[in-house]
Formats: sequence, structure tokens, C-alpha cells
Amino acid sequence: MNAPRRLAAAVLRWSTSLLLAGALLTVVATTRMPVEAQQRGDQDQRGRIRSEVSLVSVLSSVLDKDGRPALNLTPDQFEVYEEGVKQKIEIFEPETQQPLDLTLMIDTSLSETQDLEFETEAASRFIRKLVRPGDRLALFEFADTITQIAPFSSDVPMLQAALKRIVPGDGTALYDAVYLGAQSLARNPLGRRRVIVLVTDGGETTSRTDFETARRAALRADALLYTIVVRVVKVEGGRNTAGEHALETIADSTGGATYFPNGAGELDEMFDRIDRELRTQYRLGYYPDPHPPAGTYRTLAVRVKCECKVRSRKAYYSGGRLD
Repeated sequence: MNAPRRLAAAVLRWSTSLLLAGALLTVVATTRMPVEAQQRGDQDQRGRIRSEVSLVSVLSSVLDKDGRPALNLTPDQFEVYEEGVKQKIEIFEPETQQPLDLTLMIDTSLSETQDLEFETEAASRFIRKLVRPGDRLALFEFADTITQIAPFSSDVPMLQAALKRIVPGDGTALYDAVYLGAQSLARNPLGRRRVIVLVTDGGETTSRTDFETARRAALRADALLYTIVVRVVKVEGGRNTAGEHALETIADSTGGATYFPNGAGELDEMFDRIDRELRTQYRLGYYPDPHPPAGTYRTLAVRVKCECKVRSRKAYYSGGRLD
């Protein structure tokens, strides 16, 4: 074979080799790509599953045997249960600095007229002490109707001035006050603690909202209810106690508390207790396992391994609509 023919044959063999190598690479690539895509898909799916399970945040107030805030507790001392199933605590914040959104509800019914001046003065001092940078407070008065007299704000002088616009009313729409206070909090952004502080004599006379609707609204809003009940009539047989017992039940459900001062002169002490508790709360967070169906009522329990009393909300509604 002469030189030109040998050269042509060599070129043909080289071209054929390149074509075969290219075909082989194409086969390998098409074999690997679905595997890599599947791996990425698995990772994305795990991420989606994680993001679809909403973090449940639980605020816990822990008091020692003397009734003082129990400080310096560690994560291993806490246990959280949902529907009786122990959960893995993913977030633990002692003395949480999560900002506050708070609705302060002042009872201005006729039965409160005698103590109204004391209540507004104590409330003014409470606002000055409680509201810190990043916190927001809204002010409401309630009698037979509910009136917002100051929007959510960190402006302490403005909030204190609003207290001077409070005027006495007639009946007491107690459940309406809880419901509308919770609704106003629910409209605010997430990632903030939600608190209702309600000052009242505990009478319930004119609400359109019933007890269970008010309780559900507080739970849906993830709001803590703190109630200060100023008893105008000291003898239980001489006053309407149904409202008092209802407020105690709602407060217990949300993880809040109910206080019964002996008179308006003790209001400052009650407000101080609330302020101290809000500044020493533990925040626990977990991803529910198993994942609850949307819009279902879920029971909660927090236990602490110490000689302490713990208060936290007893239930929550999982994301979605509850029919």
C-alpha cells in the first residue's frame, strides 16, 4: 500500500475511534444525569418536607417553690409533648429576647368607676416599665363595647397620654375583649411574642362572643392571657363569678396567669409580676413529629426536671383552616 493510501486509512481509523469514544461518553453522561438529578430531587424533597412542617414555638414560665422565676435552667431539663408524644427540642432560648406585641385591655364599666383612676395610673407606670425598644403595645377600653384608643406603638408618652382619654361605660363585654384583643394580635407579623393583659372586675354582661370562641381566638393567635381581677365585691356570693372562672380557664389554656389583688392599691405589684415573668420566659421550639394534619387541635405539655411550677399553653391549632 503506498503512502497516501496508508495515511487515508489511518485518518479513517482515528475518526472512527473519536466517534465511538463520543458515543460512549454520551451513554455514560445520560446514565449519570438521572442519578444525580434523583439525588438532588431527594435533597430538595427533604428540604420541602422540612419547610412544610411549621416550627411550633412554646413560651414557658417556670417558677421555683417560692414563686420566683427559675433561672439558669438547661435544655436537658425540659421535655415537650404533643398529643402525648415526646418531641425533639430544636430551639432553646432562656430569658428570650423575642420582642413583644401586647394589648392592654382596661375595663371601664360602671362597676369599675371607683377604681378607674388607680387602674389608669398603675397602667401608665406599667407601660413605662414594660415597653422597650422593639416592643409594641396597643391600648383598648371595654365596657358594653370595645374601643381601641391607641394603636400598636413603642411611643411610651403617646400611650400614656391615651390613658387619659378613657371614659366610663355601661356593661362589661368580657369575652368580646379577649376575642378582639386576640384578633388584633393575630394580624401582626409572626416572630414576636403575643400577650393580652386584661384589667377587670371579672363581670360578664354584654358580650356577643361566647366563652369558647374567645378561648379559641386566644389559642389561634398564640397569645398569652394575663388577667388582673379587681374584686369590687369581696364576698363571692355577692358577685358574678362566672367571668372570673372563665378568665382563669382561658389564661391557663394559653400559658398565662390570673391575679387577684386585694384592692387597686396592689395593681403595681400585679403589673410588676407580669413584667418580671415576660422578661424571664423560656422559649422552646420543635418540628412536630408526626406531622399533624392542617387545621387540627393539638394538645401540648411542657415538663421541667426541677422542683418548679411550669406554665405554658396547653394546645395549639396546626396550620390551616379548622372547620
